[in-house]
Amino acid sequence: MADNDLEARHLETLDRDLGRLSNLETATAYIGRPLVGPGIAFVFIMLAALAAAIFFGQTSNTLIVVIAAAFGAYMALNIGANDVANNMGPAVGANALTMTGAIVIAAIFESAGALIAGGDVVSTISKGIVAPETMADGSIFIWAMMAALLSSALWVNLATWIGAPVSTTHSVVGGVMGAGIAAAGFGAVNWSTMTTIAASWVISPVLGGVIAAGFLWFIKARIIYQDDKIAAARRWVPMLVGIMAGAFAAYLSLKGLKHLVKISLGSALLIGLVAGGAVWVAMIPVIRKQSKGLENRNKSLKVLFGIPLVVSAALLSFAHGANDVANAVGPLAAIVSASQTGDFSESVSIPHWVMVIGALGISFGLFLFGPKLIRMVGSQITKLNPMRAYCVALSAAITVIVASWLGLPVSSTHIAVGAVFGVGFFREWDTGRRMRKARMDMPEGLEIGPDERGRRKLVRRTHFTTIIAAWVITVPAAALMSAVIFLGIRAIAG
Repeated sequence: MADNDLEARHLETLDRDLGRLSNLETATAYIGRPLVGPGIAFVFIMLAALAAAIFFGQTSNTLIVVIAAAFGAYMALNIGANDVANNMGPAVGANALTMTGAIVIAAIFESAGALIAGGDVVSTISKGIVAPETMADGSIFIWAMMAALLSSALWVNLATWIGAPVSTTHSVVGGVMGAGIAAAGFGAVNWSTMTTIAASWVISPVLGGVIAAGFLWFIKARIIYQDDKIAAARRWVPMLVGIMAGAFAAYLSLKGLKHLVKISLGSALLIGLVAGGAVWVAMIPVIRKQSKGLENRNKSLKVLFGIPLVVSAALLSFAHGANDVANAVGPLAAIVSASQTGDFSESVSIPHWVMVIGALGISFGLFLFGPKLIRMVGSQITKLNPMRAYCVALSAAITVIVASWLGLPVSSTHIAVGAVFGVGFFREWDTGRRMRKARMDMPEGLEIGPDERGRRKLVRRTHFTTIIAAWVITVPAAALMSAVIFLGIRAIAG
């Protein structure tokens, strides 16, 4: 009997010990899980630095290039975490793509855009923001570019943390401006260029929102509000898909492939017209086949927009990789060139290994940290379905073409998020209009009160104000951080 009691006590002690071990494992897993992403990101940054040491070779400036490569890898990770969400968010929010599918497609097409059609040449001082001749010598220039690279990466990281999609290009511009002012004074900055960039803060989202709202109005008027929705869809959806194909053909000709072959705006529009017409004709039998047996309701229409939406997300990612990656690694390329030759007054080529760091960094950043901003853009600002997401994607392509025609610099981030806002606010206006019309026939005393009208707002105002505030302060915040970092580097370097 005593032996049985002793054995029971041993079993109870064992159970308690196992319970403690189980709790410890659970706690360790809970603590460790949030560190997995940063840990992998840190390893990637270290590998990028090692690659720089190998490819650059052993010179007196090797350490500088290694540090700059680490900053460039950090910047690329942040681009993947923040900027790519604008291309994939609408498709995920509309359930046309799963989160995993979006990440895989974006990683492939962003990398392809960067490596196949990425920027061969960039200005040593990003886009003429600062006059190179104002820099005293090569070391001052290198410190300024390092400060610009680190400050822009830190700002995009902070924006991702608070859930605000911001322009990485504007972050780099702000970083270059701040370091330029700290290095050579306010006279070093090309203020006319900065004024044009500041104007794009307003032009980009407004133009994107208006175009997206216009297409949503067309879809509602010509398809959704028709008695026979399926017949209307057979008539108009092939044309809408053709318009999207034409817009993206012109968009990629202008932006995504400009580094491979020089194409004028007129030629790009002609390419778009031919591609759009061909796809329109080809889609007529496809839509007719897809629409067979569909019920005459809005839910059925979502099927017809699914594939065009996925294709548009892939093409947007390709064009983004071709353009914005070069902007992000431009300061790194400038540092490499200045460290090799000592010349920082001319345009420089981006070394292939630098573009590889940018492309891989975007893919890792998207995989590790991208889902947060993808959900924000895709579902937390306003509710999207395939028709609304289609309008957002199409607006992004058309707005870039219109801006190129007008000679205006625009931000792809601001366009895409502005289009999401445009779709949401148009739905609010349209819903309010229909409610007012319904109230005219409503018995007295049954009117909808202000509280209920507030609950029916279709755009989250907190996200709206947070994002707009982040857009407004991106350039000055990145500039201030860059100036402080530059002064710190200069003090350390003596």
